[in-house]
Amino acid sequence: MDLAIHDWPLPYEARLHKRALSDIDLVVIHCTELPDMKTTREYGERVHYPNLGTGNSGHYYIEENGTIYRFVAPERVANHTVGYNTRSIGIEMFNVGRYPHWGDSRYQAFTVPYTKEQINSLLALLRKLRAGIPSLRYISGHENLDRRLEPASDDPKILLPRRQDPGPLFPWNEIVPAAGLEKLVP
Repeated sequence: MDLAIHDWPLPYEARLHKRALSDIDLVVIHCTELPDMKTTREYGERVHYPNLGTGNSGHYYIEENGTIYRFVAPERVANHTVGYNTRSIGIEMFNVGRYPHWGDSRYQAFTVPYTKEQINSLLALLRKLRAGIPSLRYISGHENLDRRLEPASDDPKILLPRRQDPGPLFPWNEIVPAAGLEKLVP
């Protein structure tokens, strides 16, 4: 049975740089940290690079019920992880994370677990990507690749990790062996 992936291309997708699929060796897992898919889509459509007319987004988005959306085709370079975009596919797992207090030191705990439907869809998507991209070898979390710190919004003397996604509730011990990918932790 084919995996159902709903194409929902971003308006600027055609302006993102093209690449050969053989250039991809990494999947980066993210957490949306937003309240709903409508807001997630609005964030994805925002233009952050006016000279190119493009913004920041992952390639794939997985809702709590397991529905998968493709915002950016794999042969395009999406802006999702500084320093890793040209070699990676970004997969966003829908989860509220720390929303709306991302930078507040008093609200850094993740409290909503990922659903079994999300994890099953993620594993099915990873199998599909591995079949179509033989060079795919690694998997990592955004938090492992972007280690920058920034001042907390409630107390600038406190430095917090800029990224904490997919966060402490993501089941790495289940995903890594089932995906057949090696965890990349620089």
